Amino acid sequence: MSVILLHSVHKIFTVSAFSSAARFKAVKPVIHILKHLELTASFCVSSHLKMKTGTYLISVPGFQYQIKDEKDINAGGYDCVVYTSGEPPNSDSHPEAIKSVLARASKLDEALSTEGGLFEVNLTAGRLVYSPTGPLSDYHDVRSYGEAVKQGILRAIKAGSKAPLLVLPQSSAFTHTQLVSVLGALEALYLSIQYREDCPDKNPKIKSLGVWGYKGSNADSFFKYVVALENGRCVCRDIGGGDPERMAPPRVVDYVKEAFPANSGISIKIEDQLSFLEKEYPLYAAVNRCASVVERHNGRVVYLSYDGGNATESLLLVGKGVTYDTGGADLKVNGFMAGMSRDKCGAAAVAGFMKVLSELKPANLKVIGALSLVRNSVGSNCYVSDEVIVARSKKRVRVNNTDAEGRMIMADVLCHMKELAQNLPNPHLMTVATLTGHACLAAGNGYSIVMDNAVAREQKFSSKLQEAGQKIGNPFEISYLRREDFKFHKGVAPGDDLRQSNDLPSSRTARGHQTPGAFLIMASGLDECDLSSDKPLKYSHVDIAASGGDLPNEATGAPVLAFAAHYLPVPA
Repeated sequence: MSVILLHSVHKIFTVSAFSSAARFKAVKPVIHILKHLELTASFCVSSHLKMKTGTYLISVPGFQYQIKDEKDINAGGYDCVVYTSGEPPNSDSHPEAIKSVLARASKLDEALSTEGGLFEVNLTAGRLVYSPTGPLSDYHDVRSYGEAVKQGILRAIKAGSKAPLLVLPQSSAFTHTQLVSVLGALEALYLSIQYREDCPDKNPKIKSLGVWGYKGSNADSFFKYVVALENGRCVCRDIGGGDPERMAPPRVVDYVKEAFPANSGISIKIEDQLSFLEKEYPLYAAVNRCASVVERHNGRVVYLSYDGGNATESLLLVGKGVTYDTGGADLKVNGFMAGMSRDKCGAAAVAGFMKVLSELKPANLKVIGALSLVRNSVGSNCYVSDEVIVARSKKRVRVNNTDAEGRMIMADVLCHMKELAQNLPNPHLMTVATLTGHACLAAGNGYSIVMDNAVAREQKFSSKLQEAGQKIGNPFEISYLRREDFKFHKGVAPGDDLRQSNDLPSSRTARGHQTPGAFLIMASGLDECDLSSDKPLKYSHVDIAASGGDLPNEATGAPVLAFAAHYLPVPA
């Protein structure tokens, strides 16, 4: 087997990969390196390959497989049909090729409508996985279809399928039933970055996925939209789900460079000089202080920029990228540190949304996304409570809790974004973060929270984002910033402008997920850009602590889908 590698000076080399099973153990490390290089090179050139009509490519660094828009349910090349429906098994609404199988099975199994099953079917694929949604009430939403399809695909893989054919539900119960169904299948096919790097023989899970039954007016636009969303979600899940070493700040930068090659339409700017970070982002630098003495943990601020060329709207996104959160000097104890590698899912979501933009290339948007990457380490060099730090906005901030580091690493970057926004068309600033445990209590698992400043609230942004998320299965709850949230962060000691936090966890603090939004507004200087100012600026804070995905589960990719559905029209 030959692997074409791209060299930094654009020379081309050919490397022979090992294939003998007898030699595998002895050369396993080499094979892993070659496999990674093969997938990387394949990813780099994939955008130049012309796919067959109706065939589309899921492709992020080290991960590729094909999707085909299949026109014939009896097409060859598939080894299992996967079908989801919200209708009873004996309904006449099922496709003809499947209807009789379900009708017979429903006479034998009273649990078929909720449990599904695996059956022989008179189709070329030979077998059918039926994965029903179960009865749907007025309080169910489109996620029921995505979840059922995901379980169906996983069941097919467990049965040995390498080329499943997804039969799309024909229900019009929800606006984007078919879109969410395909996304459910793709979610099942995701393989975490470290698993696929460590076990290349398991990557990918299948050879290809067929999709039959699309009933919209433009299949090509539909499938390109699906692929763009999934590629964005994969980037988000790769960064967010990587462990503290695999996705330490410098290695996130390496991944981002692979994910956004020169022809992607995304420009990359990396701030990594310690003296610069200390001068321009002093709150961020305080958190980075301890990790900065360990090069592989040293922080980075990464800017990703997209310009559609005819922008009528500008987005300036700041993502919290704490690659591991020990709590710092206010150490997380009694097992509460486990899982804190997921504290970078906000930055991961920003990168994921930028990936969607790079593929769909909307002309009307200009977007700058910042990944504020840092490790909140503990040691003799860490920042501590009682320190007073002068922020970029010139506000004097007193530290009360080193475990409230997320707002620290975003505030200065948000201030910089505020400065950039002054000269951009119709700007909207946002922070995205796994910020508070309180959000998990307030919203519950799987739900993001969004809150607006007065300017964004006047334009009902939160409601619009919530509606977009509801339709695509990426739900939001809405919170409101109140006067008490701003009062909470007012400085108490003489000379202090702001107090960063109290000394309690957010889960034990009244309004524990709302007050950080107020802090970010005041610490960044956005309180000077309110409705009564000469240049009012829209700002929204998104807390994804309850939706980003906790170990041992995979990172979810939230809120990439909701952002995409709001800013990029879903094909009819």
